[in-house]
Amino acid sequence: MIAASIVLPAMLFAITAWLDYRNFERLTNERIERTVDIVHEHALKVLQTVRVVFGEIDAITSGMSDDDIRLNQGPLHDRLARITRELPQLQGITIIDREGHPLVSSSIEPVPAQFDFSNRDYFKAPARDPHETYVSGVHTARMLGTDSYFFAVSRGRIGDDGKFNGIIAISVLPSYFEGFFARLGHEGSYFALARGDGGFLARYPLLKDRKRALNPNDPFRVGIAHGLDRRIYWATSELDGIERRIAYRKLKGFPLYVVAGVDRSAIVSEWMRYNINYLIFALPLTVLLCAGLGLALRRTRRLYDEADRREAAEGALRQAQRLEAIGQLTGGVAHDFNNLLMIISGSVQRLRGEIFEKKARRLLEMIATATQRGETLTRQLLAYSRRQTLTPQVIDVSQRLPEFRDLLTRSLRTDIEIKVEVPETTCAIRVDSAEFELAILNLAVNAKDAMPSGGILSIRAKPLTLKGDASEEGLSGDYVAVRVSDTGHGIPAEVMTRVFEPFFTTKEVGKGTGLGLSQVYGFAKQSGGTVTVSSKEGRGTTVTIYLPRSHEEPQAVEAPLQAPERVEAAGTVLLVEDNADVAEVAAGLLHQLGYRVRSVANVQAALAALRLDPQVDLVFSDILMPGGRNGLDLAREIGERFEHLPVLLTTGYSASAQDAVRYGVAVLQKPYDLEGLRRHILEAMERTRARAADMAQVG
Repeated sequence: MIAASIVLPAMLFAITAWLDYRNFERLTNERIERTVDIVHEHALKVLQTVRVVFGEIDAITSGMSDDDIRLNQGPLHDRLARITRELPQLQGITIIDREGHPLVSSSIEPVPAQFDFSNRDYFKAPARDPHETYVSGVHTARMLGTDSYFFAVSRGRIGDDGKFNGIIAISVLPSYFEGFFARLGHEGSYFALARGDGGFLARYPLLKDRKRALNPNDPFRVGIAHGLDRRIYWATSELDGIERRIAYRKLKGFPLYVVAGVDRSAIVSEWMRYNINYLIFALPLTVLLCAGLGLALRRTRRLYDEADRREAAEGALRQAQRLEAIGQLTGGVAHDFNNLLMIISGSVQRLRGEIFEKKARRLLEMIATATQRGETLTRQLLAYSRRQTLTPQVIDVSQRLPEFRDLLTRSLRTDIEIKVEVPETTCAIRVDSAEFELAILNLAVNAKDAMPSGGILSIRAKPLTLKGDASEEGLSGDYVAVRVSDTGHGIPAEVMTRVFEPFFTTKEVGKGTGLGLSQVYGFAKQSGGTVTVSSKEGRGTTVTIYLPRSHEEPQAVEAPLQAPERVEAAGTVLLVEDNADVAEVAAGLLHQLGYRVRSVANVQAALAALRLDPQVDLVFSDILMPGGRNGLDLAREIGERFEHLPVLLTTGYSASAQDAVRYGVAVLQKPYDLEGLRRHILEAMERTRARAADMAQVG
């Protein structure tokens, strides 16, 4: 019976696992085929667009001889450059004469006539057959003097005598396809755009040597040699040694093939994760059969214990998912609400300089006060939803908490005794110092309200190592636990699951907003830790914040940047804002600071404006933008192209705001006032000057 209890389940598992593996192969084939269809459609649209560009160039140069093209090089360059800017998949367009010398280019003007393209494959092929569209291999941009890669789609130009008169070469960026592949892919994915000779035009994952090609014995080339326009097969790549399930399909109307695949290791890993579920149930049953009836009672008790733990874990998971859903909702609301507050507060600031009647000014002050309260509310919501912009630094809790005691003493009543216990060793954590102090203050205020007749508030810090205990939500590693305890009336059991919800409070109306513990929860989560609450009615409450311990040296407290009395503002600001109302308010504030303002609605328009006229003193941009590129993308591109141009970003809420802070760009939170705008403009300019000075020293 013992042998049977082991052998029979093992045989059943092996048979089931094999059948599942065959099923996984079938499902993998279906997924790869669907993916090939998607990649085919994308590549076809890109190359059909190139054909349309050929037609447009033919129309532009219709009836023009080579000499006419040279004489009109300036206007033709502008037309071609405009086409290139509008199509992100293109690097450039070049018209070449029959001798292989460039006549006009979208990339450079005037075009260097000494360049000779007659030895390039994309010139030789159309010279032999001017009516065919040719797709070259990967080349570097020789005429631009850069190492950027492209492949050319070329077509012959036919003269009035019907003979070959040169070519039109359109340079396509492999990175455009590779970016699409990266967005489409997942773990183990493989994509390529290839020629029939085994050369790759674009590939994901990338190869160090872009010009490596498959040998004639590769299954891809063998299938093409046999006239197969689409095929699915197993193959081990000679380029990176990875075994994959691969499918290819010929690109309709072009001598190209799109390829998609998935690593065998990814398929096996998914199959193993699926089959591990069988083991979870089969192994306990096998152990139960081997143990016999003598262990039945003990096994039953373990099963009951497991059920209780699972129920507790599932309850904790449901609560976490519920809080996460509320957090996502509040984050979205805060973004739109901050834009509305920006319009209101900005309008109030402008009206203050235009309205002097006493009653009207009193109404304006009421609106301003309400706006400030709304701003505070949205900041608390963003803190809860873990979408606030933090400025982390390494601080020593053992030093900071005793220093914070004086502030708590002023904030609490005299009948509350404050005890602070910290270890003698350094307890460094990497957090936003202001948010950390606000979290401790919120807990102290809650403790004060829980002790109307006085009591003891204890704040303790302790370094510890967690090992994935359920009570700490599965955290593992070195942490610092900051425990804030009171001797108050405690929290009823029926409301314990709701204490972190925003706006939930058991206090009387007007005595609490319900956002204190929400801020603590959001701060702890966003800082990489968690927070727990334990309480018994009549015996007090303990709130424990777990924060990852840092092994860096604590930073000294720096004095805030002091702004001068006024900014000498006689320059030009490029304002990038898609919301017309917010843009009008921002422009008005900039005008009050003395700046001239040029407004655009998106990143593409901003870059175009800078290319046409880079004579601006500051770029002031919203982070969230339409068109697929945000303000941080704009700041990065400006840093590369216009490294001495200051950039200031603003947002009501954006997940990219924290990335912008880490990148070193000044970020101004909406809604902002005139003084905040002035101060942040100064900060942006100081950062740019400091960066330029550092670069000069390195140089």
